[in-house]
Parts: sequence; C-alpha cells; structure tokens
Amino acid sequence: MTKADIVAEISDKTGIEKVAVQATVEAFMDSVKNSLADGHNVYLRGFGSFIIKERAEKTGRNISKNQSIIIPAHNIPAFKPAKTFVEDVKDKVAVK
Repeated sequence: MTKADIVAEISDKTGIEKVAVQATVEAFMDSVKNSLADGHNVYLRGFGSFIIKERAEKTGRNISKNQSIIIPAHNIPAFKPAKTFVEDVKDKVAVK
C-alpha cells in the first residue's frame, strides 16, 4: 500500500477531498519525523510507537579494500507495533 492508496482509502471512507486528506497525512508524517529528529518518541495508543533506537559503535569490514572500519554509535528511527496491532495482523493474515 502506498501513500496515494492510503489517501484514497481515507477519502473514500470519510468523504473528505483527497487534497485535504493528502495534506493531513503529509502533516502527520512531518510531525512524526520532526519529533524523532528532536529526540522525542511518538506514542499512538493501540497502533504503536515511533521510537529512536541507539546503535552502539561496532567494527565493520570494507570488503573491497579488505580493511576493518569503525562504525560510530548512531541513532535510527524504528516502529514498534502495539500488542493489539500485532494480534490483529496475526489473526487476519493467512499462513503461507
């Protein structure tokens, strides 16, 4: 599902114009991104959390030059689904 699919589905369900829905969805994504960039997690009860994970410094390998390199500690954004979210997906997705 793409952002355009999400906008179309919300527009169909609510009757709000697609332009307004798209602006809302983009504003939501910008708010989440800006909050994480500022170091604040975003918690959406019943859906999940957008969190900042800290990665420790580690040794990597540049295989083209056959050298060890140090990868510095850094933060990455992550999504942790809520328990009800996980249960709903488990119940509805058929095992292949």
